[in-house]
Amino acid sequence: MTTTLAFPALLRLIDERSRAFRTAVASAPSLDAQVPTCPEWTLFDLARHIGEGRRDWAATVAAGPAPAKSAAEDTPAMPREREALVAWLAESTEQLVDALREAGPDRGCWTWWAASQSPETCGAVARHQLQQMAVHTYDAQITVGAPEPLPVDVALDGVEEFLFTCVATTSAWPHKPTAFDFHATEGHSWRLTLDGDGARSTRISAPGTTLAATAGEHPNPAGVSVHGTANELVLFVYDRIPADSVQLEGDAGLFDLLRDWEPEE
Repeated sequence: MTTTLAFPALLRLIDERSRAFRTAVASAPSLDAQVPTCPEWTLFDLARHIGEGRRDWAATVAAGPAPAKSAAEDTPAMPREREALVAWLAESTEQLVDALREAGPDRGCWTWWAASQSPETCGAVARHQLQQMAVHTYDAQITVGAPEPLPVDVALDGVEEFLFTCVATTSAWPHKPTAFDFHATEGHSWRLTLDGDGARSTRISAPGTTLAATAGEHPNPAGVSVHGTANELVLFVYDRIPADSVQLEGDAGLFDLLRDWEPEE
């Protein structure tokens, strides 16, 4: 696996997306506002998820290649007062970034994605944490009526990170073998293949490019292809925007099968 973003860039962008999240929280008319993209949560609930989750991941990273996820100890109660809450969120991100920086990208770390294409390292944790912050920042921004696209470099890495980490598995696909192609208008493409060996993704050449034509890459068409900006692709795969926000070609019903699939690990 080749990581699109270098480790220092991942840490910088985690911090940047965290600041954007805090800005949305600070500007919200009410912390009791329901999050449209996570309707079971209020903005306060989302802030708790971000703060407590980053502290737990900081503890997990600091624990090294331990056999189980660690939990933060002596975590101060999440404050309700706005200014104190924003400071608590900033401290949560600082703990995570500091732990990752101290560990470095290559040190082993407990993860929940052992059967995926992503390694169980602190670098892979940083990569996934960036996407968690990016998507949840979008959730916070849409709650206050000011959603912004994910930064292009974050979104491009996010498509691949989702496919390599959240979808990849060695569990057999229980349906007819098929493939999903994802094409970002920024010129990057990926193919997700599902069959009896599980789900695996690879980078492919963008459609219409000379390289793709001359190499005869993937002569068999995908069961479904999705086209959009990298931002749209990330928000689509995380169920933040509807299917009509992207361009689908082929059997769109395959996405329903993919979302309903519960691999046996």
